[in-house]
Amino acid sequence: KGLVPSLRKIVATEGVSGLRTGWVPTFFGYGAQGLFKFGLNEVFKDFYGGVIGEDNLNATWKKMLLWAAASGSAEIFADVALCPFEMTKVKMQVSLPGDKGLQVGKKLIPAMSTMLANSKDTKFPFGSLAPLWGRQVPYTMIKFVGFYLTAQKVYEGIESRYGYKKSDLSASTQLGITFACGYWAGIFCAVATQPMDNLVSMKGIPENQHKSWGKMASDMGIKDLFMRGLPARVLMIGTLTGLQWW
Repeated sequence: KGLVPSLRKIVATEGVSGLRTGWVPTFFGYGAQGLFKFGLNEVFKDFYGGVIGEDNLNATWKKMLLWAAASGSAEIFADVALCPFEMTKVKMQVSLPGDKGLQVGKKLIPAMSTMLANSKDTKFPFGSLAPLWGRQVPYTMIKFVGFYLTAQKVYEGIESRYGYKKSDLSASTQLGITFACGYWAGIFCAVATQPMDNLVSMKGIPENQHKSWGKMASDMGIKDLFMRGLPARVLMIGTLTGLQWW
């Protein structure tokens, strides 16, 4: 419905405190996910690079495949760490005061305990893992490949135009380039994974608990599936991705 109207509706319904709903599971969830994502990416990159052989990585497309394989493999494990927190966050955010159905509260541990106690209905803690993989694995592959390629092109452009190599640039300049490249990669990530992100959010609504993913996609429609919430997500993911690399 748009970022500003949505914010106004939240404030009108739940007060200003409603804007903070879900930030705790988001903080811990994305912290755990980032630890596995960036840590295991280096592990898989070294492993796959060793299997392929450094001498065989002599073309950009080969490096792209390596980056995609390593980051995608890391994300599979990272999403296992993220999933319980993501499910809790979504449930918190879609549960409005006075709504029928399960209420989990606004505190992390009690909310997770309630979700687990009602796991038959909530599918907690890994009920959203498959769609999370569908959203996050391509997201991460695009993010890492997009970042590496963008950074490579930027530094090549600076060297060819101004004669400065990366090592010649100041630390602050390199940080600025890193943030900009990360932000640019984040935009593509947000666009590519928006449909699955919308479906994961819809799954947290009580009336959608027993609907298939295909049915929810049909109910939402193509336009809303791809566009609903996209501007806000581009802003959030772009900034987050830029800061992660920075």
